[in-house]
Amino acid sequence: MFNKNKNEENYLDYIPKKSDKIHWVEKEDGLVQIIIYRDSLFEKIVRKLFFTPDKYRIDLDKMGSFIWNHIDGQKNIHQISQLVKDEFKEEAEPLYERLIQYINILKNNKFIEFM
Repeated sequence: MFNKNKNEENYLDYIPKKSDKIHWVEKEDGLVQIIIYRDSLFEKIVRKLFFTPDKYRIDLDKMGSFIWNHIDGQKNIHQISQLVKDEFKEEAEPLYERLIQYINILKNNKFIEFM
């Protein structure tokens, strides 16, 4: 009665991969900066009308940068969680809730996809 459905997937088994459309750099301080280019036709028109920048930058914190650097299309979320736990110890808690929320934010913004 309480057996899990064999087809039910575990989120921790998903393998995240960085989107090919996303550019990023590692800054001198070792933190990652994601760069989003605004180059669609609509964005170009808006940029001309409202003088908005052609790209925007998102600076990741230490833990976010660590996770980003380990998203390689090979490690699953559980493996990444263990690396985060080893690196950040108690600072990472509650580990799974934080990591899954962060991964979801990256996915919803199309910075990553699941393989």
